[in-house]
Amino acid sequence: QVQLVESGGAAVQAGGSLRLSCAVSGVINSRYCMAWFRQAPGKEREPVAQMRFGGNTAYCSASLRGRATISQDNAKHSLFLQLNSLKPEDTGIYYCAVTTACANYCSPASWVDTWGQGTQVTVSS
Repeated sequence: QVQLVESGGAAVQAGGSLRLSCAVSGVINSRYCMAWFRQAPGKEREPVAQMRFGGNTAYCSASLRGRATISQDNAKHSLFLQLNSLKPEDTGIYYCAVTTACANYCSPASWVDTWGQGTQVTVSS
């Protein structure tokens, strides 16, 4: 049973940066994908970035491309999302996710097997 706990969300001003963390516990298979999703108020949950444990990454959000970086620690116990040059439209809840059957492209929310509880990011202008 995989469990995910996010942290690092905060209220920041436009132009600021945040580093989101996801603590991973349980059995992780090297074929799994880990990802960050976000859900803006009134919108559907969308993928931001995905990483296979082999290191293949995919950036999914056109609006965040170039401003978001996904990474993991060597022991694979944590997943990170670095967010730079934040904009008010980046406001939302950011979720960590594990997908057991994934590909080398952005997996949709419907494929996700395990979600974290989410961490709130609020960007003010």
